[in-house]
Amino acid sequence: MTNQPDHEAPIEAEGDPVSEVERLIARLAEAEAKAKESFDSYLRAVAEADNVRKRAQRDVESASRYAIERFAAELLEVRDSLELGIAAGPGADPARLVEGMEATLRLVNKAFEKSGITVVDPQGQAFNPEFHEAMVTQPSAEHPAGTVLAVVQKGYVLNGRLLRPARVVIARAPEPAASPPDAAS
Repeated sequence: MTNQPDHEAPIEAEGDPVSEVERLIARLAEAEAKAKESFDSYLRAVAEADNVRKRAQRDVESASRYAIERFAAELLEVRDSLELGIAAGPGADPARLVEGMEATLRLVNKAFEKSGITVVDPQGQAFNPEFHEAMVTQPSAEHPAGTVLAVVQKGYVLNGRLLRPARVVIARAPEPAASPPDAAS
């Protein structure tokens, strides 16, 4: 007996050629059935992978389309507050208007906080070019060079990513006093 794979029945040299052909045809039919089954399984896997890809693509499109929905809902309260302030504006007590603006600012801050937006207000800190934009430098004897003297416009960070840098005025060393001209000349 020769070494043959287990899945194959030994082919005998002697015997009925008709039964041998029948055995070969049966083995061929069995192999074709397995191949068809494997191909069907492959097609199902390809279709499932395509469905997963399409579903993921729809989810990404939906997420990008509606990602701002929560933030927009928070801003609706801000808009309502601003409209109320404008409607009350003519003839309103200035102190009450300021109070209303402060309430509106609190609503904005609450919306920012819920959305992961933080304020960059570097007053008195060292200048950081990653989060600050220098608008001008100003000589200062009271502050070390490179310190933020004033914030022209606050910056904002969204979940650790800079949305807008804070625009700042930076201290620089004062220029040395000019010596008086020599009177002897």
